[in-house]
Amino acid sequence: MPNLSVRIGNLVLKNPVMTASGTFGYGEEFDDFFDISTLGGIIVKGTTGSKREGNPYPRMAETPSGMLNAVGLQNKGVDNFISDIYPRIKDTDTHIIVNVSGSTIDEYLMVASKLNELEKIPAIELNISCPNVKEGGMAFGTSCPSAIAVTEAIRKVYHKTLIVKLSPNVTNIAEMAKAVEGAGADSVSLINTLLGMAIDAERQKPVLSTITGGLSGPAVKPIALRMVWQVAKAVKIPVIGLGGIMNAADAIEFMLAGATAVQIGTANFIDPAVCPKIIDGIQDYLIRHRNTDVNEIIGKI
Repeated sequence: MPNLSVRIGNLVLKNPVMTASGTFGYGEEFDDFFDISTLGGIIVKGTTGSKREGNPYPRMAETPSGMLNAVGLQNKGVDNFISDIYPRIKDTDTHIIVNVSGSTIDEYLMVASKLNELEKIPAIELNISCPNVKEGGMAFGTSCPSAIAVTEAIRKVYHKTLIVKLSPNVTNIAEMAKAVEGAGADSVSLINTLLGMAIDAERQKPVLSTITGGLSGPAVKPIALRMVWQVAKAVKIPVIGLGGIMNAADAIEFMLAGATAVQIGTANFIDPAVCPKIIDGIQDYLIRHRNTDVNEIIGKI
C-alpha cells in the first residue's frame, strides 16, 4: 500500500485528510459514523477567550452549489474547552488541533498561551479572518501588517505547530502567505469562506440575520484551488488546502496544486462519513498511478 503520511510543521499526519473547523464539532459527534482516529487530523470548532452566543437566527442558508453561514463563532470559551471538552477528546488517536479566534491580539494571546499547556493539543490553527475591534473592525487577515502583528505575537507564546488560516477576501493571497511565513507560521491553511449574501425576493429581505455570511462548498472550489496553487509557489512552508472539497478527486486536485494536506468542511454536512471515503479514494488513485508515496503528487502540476 502507498505511504499516505505527510508532515505539517512538527506533526506527522497518518494521511493528508483533516476536517475543517466549524464543520466537525469536536470530533465526538461523528463517532457513530466512522472511526475518527483514521483521520490525519481534526480541527475543532473556533475557540475564543470567553463564551460567545453567536449571531441571531437565521444564520445559515443553502445557495446554488454551496452554503452561507454566519454562526458567529458560537462556543463556550477556552476555559470551558480545557475543563470539559479536552478531557473527553484528548486520547483520540489522531492530531486534535484547535482553531483559535479573537477580536483583539490580547484575546488571541490568552487563548494560545492556555492551549500551549495542553499536552495532547500539538497544534493550533489561527483564524485571522476575525474582525479586529481595536482597528475599526477590519479583519486581521485582510492587512499584511495586521496579520504579521498577530502571528508574531502568537509565535512568542505558542511553542508548538502554528498553522495560520488565510482569508480569501484579499487582493494578493500569496503576499499574505509570505507575510505570515516571515512572522513565524509553520504552515498556512486556505481558504476560509468568501464573503457572500442571499436575498429572499418574495419577502424582499436578506436571508441571513447578519445580511452577509461566509460562502463555502463546491461553488468556491475553483477560487480555492487557484489560491492554493499561488500560495504553494510563493512559500516554503506546507500548505493545507480547503474550499469545496467534496470527494477524493477534489482532494487530489488540491494536492496536485501544491497542498500537503486538505481539510474537508461543507461535505461533512452532506455525508458525515465522507472523510474515510476520501482517504480510500486517495489511496486508490496512488495505486492506479503507480505512486508509492502520497508526497510524490504534491505540487506535481
